[in-house]
Amino acid sequence: MQLRYSFRLYPTAGQRGALARAFGCARVVYNDALRARETARAGGKSFPKIGDLSKLLVTEAKKTAERAWLGEVSAVVLQQSLRDLDTAYRNFFDGLKGKRPRMGAPRFKSRKDNRQAVRFTANARWRITPGGDLSLPKVGDVRVKWSRALPSVPSTVTVIKDAAGRYFASFVVETDPAALPETESVVGIDLGLGHFAVLSDGTKIDAPRFLRRAEKRLKKAQRNLSRKAKGSNNRDKARIKVARAHARVADARRDFHHQLSTKIIRENQAVAVEDQAVKGLARTRLAKSVHDAGWAAFVAMLEYKAALYGRTFIRIGRFEPTSQICCVCGTKDGPKPLHIRVWTCRGCGTVLDRDINAAVNIAKAAGLAVTACGAQVRPVRVPAQREEAGTHRDGPPVVAGIPAR
Repeated sequence: MQLRYSFRLYPTAGQRGALARAFGCARVVYNDALRARETARAGGKSFPKIGDLSKLLVTEAKKTAERAWLGEVSAVVLQQSLRDLDTAYRNFFDGLKGKRPRMGAPRFKSRKDNRQAVRFTANARWRITPGGDLSLPKVGDVRVKWSRALPSVPSTVTVIKDAAGRYFASFVVETDPAALPETESVVGIDLGLGHFAVLSDGTKIDAPRFLRRAEKRLKKAQRNLSRKAKGSNNRDKARIKVARAHARVADARRDFHHQLSTKIIRENQAVAVEDQAVKGLARTRLAKSVHDAGWAAFVAMLEYKAALYGRTFIRIGRFEPTSQICCVCGTKDGPKPLHIRVWTCRGCGTVLDRDINAAVNIAKAAGLAVTACGAQVRPVRVPAQREEAGTHRDGPPVVAGIPAR
């Protein structure tokens, strides 16, 4: 299976300029190709093929005075930009045919976009130097902060600049599944807002609420941004401060998701979750809390880690009445308001915790044998945010993966 490994880059001032040229050239070629296809569509003609666009917008364009600067960057970057457009159109049409979730039509890129990226394939002859730098054509040897070892030789590398002005190298590698030792434990997970996750064994993981905890700092940074004149350098500096504040929140949330998903996958042979209606909940007054929780990202981590480490991952439908059925006798007791957290079953008289009962029913709906209904709650520590936990800028590479106990 294919995995993506991301590492922080620290380019010099000259390398940042070279990457800016690469971002700009790739963006121009992408927009030119999009304009050519939209012009053909408006004229009732068939879309020009990617080979024709490559010859017209890359090879021939370099020979003109208006586009001669395209030769200052690697040709592979420009070719991959055209492939990205082709993929965007394919995904758009597949969404219209029902082959995948619907998405918008390809749009023109802007130099003011929050994310800029270029991709280098093996044809670009990029390499990792013996000193651990990333050598990119017409950019140079860029310093990389290696946090773990790559499991195999990567096929491509994508250089990304985010809204906070940080640079990352994203490698795509092929890796074989590495099954963990089998265990008899299985678990159902009920995701929520009061507690981020409640497990069928009675464990309750508190919601870290990273966005809520950072709101005061974000509010101050956003207020400073709103006071700056549009188009000024001070406004650009204030915008970067806001982006960095949001990036710290996103990084802390992602780290929490990784640690928790790794722990669950390592300790359980099978994991069951309920499909959440995130889009619907995001249109309610709970929208900020729903986005702050990041359920979809967490479930995606569980799914790919289960496939990678030989575990079973099961997703049940969102319409299963997990909160209405007694996990002891199976009596359906009907829907209950959200403020009712504990209830007594009319069939057997068992006092049930609403969330633990739902987690057990999720596991049972997935066909897992669990008997922990009514288990005692044991709190789990919430990890500190990134700025609260000291980290070193550099460190020796470590082997990727989930260590087995």
